[in-house]
Amino acid sequence: MALITPMNEDGGVNYEKLEEILEFQIANNTDAIIICGTTGEASTLSDEEHLECIRVACEVTNKRIPVIAGTGSNCTESAVYLSIEAQKRGADGLLLVTPYYNKATQNGLKAHYTAVAKKVDIPIILYNVPSRTGTTIAPKTVVELCREVPNIVGVKDATGNISEVAEVMSLAEGDVDLYSGNDDQITPVLSLGGKGVISVLSNILPKETHDIAASYLKGDVAASRELQLKYFALIKAIFREVNPIPIKKAMNLMGMEVGSLRLPLTEMEDANAKVLAEEMRKVGIKINQ
Repeated sequence: MALITPMNEDGGVNYEKLEEILEFQIANNTDAIIICGTTGEASTLSDEEHLECIRVACEVTNKRIPVIAGTGSNCTESAVYLSIEAQKRGADGLLLVTPYYNKATQNGLKAHYTAVAKKVDIPIILYNVPSRTGTTIAPKTVVELCREVPNIVGVKDATGNISEVAEVMSLAEGDVDLYSGNDDQITPVLSLGGKGVISVLSNILPKETHDIAASYLKGDVAASRELQLKYFALIKAIFREVNPIPIKKAMNLMGMEVGSLRLPLTEMEDANAKVLAEEMRKVGIKINQ
């Protein structure tokens, strides 16, 4: 799951709350933690904060579940530095977002990811999210990286394009571990051979999100589909504004007190927050205000 980064009133990282929500996730069947990804507001964390979040996550989980650290950057040198330091702090794997703004070519993407992978010994998951980065890792490039670079093992696909997912899996012939990066496509991605989901929804419904994937992987497609559709409207509400604005709002509505966001992200608009609260109530989530 893709964990938020809780903040104090002064805008600093709330490490005590981070420990609390990590324990909440472990207690509710989450299989692995993504720390300092998009949902964790990594783009506005200092390097010191970024690495301290990774250290805390590794220390608290204590190998009970894997910790996968977001260490991507649009600067290869920065990605190498964060990746090396994350491994030193105990990360079990890395999630590397496509370089943003630069708009690298496919050859550039291959060179970037290969350069980072050579500097660490832990598994790497590519993160393909063109709506944020302006760059898409082509299916062929995904497959080539997973085949040619020993510790690049898979991809988080947040393209939203199920045809691209199908193309990756068709080309991969089992050589790519693919994870859905969209909560509204968990069951469809699993049907094409996906391994699971790196989820935002799981910040508030960890067990239920786990069960969408686990049911499918156990062969109970109907149960997986039923849960996917049950939470479909809530998932849409969680993405009415850019992630992680709504999910932090949802957590605060539940009384989890994870704090606000860092600029340029701002609080959820009232009309959207009202829809979010309504959808939360519909699926039985208690609102504490």
